[in-house]
Amino acid sequence: MEGEAILLLMNKLGIAGSSGSACTSGSLEPSHVMRAMGIPYTAAHGTIRFSLSRFNTEAEIDRVIAGVPPIIAQLRKLSPYWSDSGDSAGKSGPAVKPEGAFAPTYA
Repeated sequence: MEGEAILLLMNKLGIAGSSGSACTSGSLEPSHVMRAMGIPYTAAHGTIRFSLSRFNTEAEIDRVIAGVPPIIAQLRKLSPYWSDSGDSAGKSGPAVKPEGAFAPTYA
């Protein structure tokens, strides 16, 4: 999932976050910290950063915990890179051949 898409839907719920590190705000490049941790480039584009302080409440954190999973589920339904059909164990996951989602069909 693209971090920017996640942020747009989080914003509708009044949840603030960032899709990059604080030192690269405004950049479309994934966080250099995520890259240094060995997170693949495409996965690093889907990371979200939350900044917390002593002024955050438990209720605010609970709202994020409740709000983010449905956002991810919604975006996965739209993604050609995610399969809800399941694997041999019946679990959803990355599409086996995502390039097939973009293959043109001819009449």
